[in-house]
Parts: sequence; C-alpha cells; structure tokens
Amino acid sequence: MPIPPTMDELISDLLKRIELGEFQPGSQIPSTQELADHYDLSLSTIHRAVARLREQGVLVGRPGRGVFVAETGER
Repeated sequence: MPIPPTMDELISDLLKRIELGEFQPGSQIPSTQELADHYDLSLSTIHRAVARLREQGVLVGRPGRGVFVAETGER
C-alpha cells in the first residue's frame, strides 16, 4: 500500500496540476472529500493545504459554491 503524501507534497502536486492546465484559472477544484479520497489524506490535511493555497492567492473560495483556481486578476 503506497504511503500517503505529506501536506507539502499535496500542495506541490496541486500547484503542478494547475501549472499543467489540469485545473484552469476560474475552474473549480475537486471537493475536499474527493481530494482526501484521491490522495488518501485526512480532511483536516486537505483543509490546511487548501487554506495555505488560498493565503498564497492561488485558490479562492466562493461561499456556497466551492474553491476555484484564482483568475490572473485575482492573484
């Protein structure tokens, strides 16, 4: 069974997926539950990673809608 990534590895992977265009600016990222299932991490780890990317301006939260990749003007 593979070892789950650390939070820093998760952040790096999400940034890479954004850079490669898998998640386009303005597009919604998967839910925290989907990310937790995909990466085999706890919800709290996913929440902390997403919060860090929001603090960096990479992601933006839209209440009632989810978390999205920041548009260029939002960064």
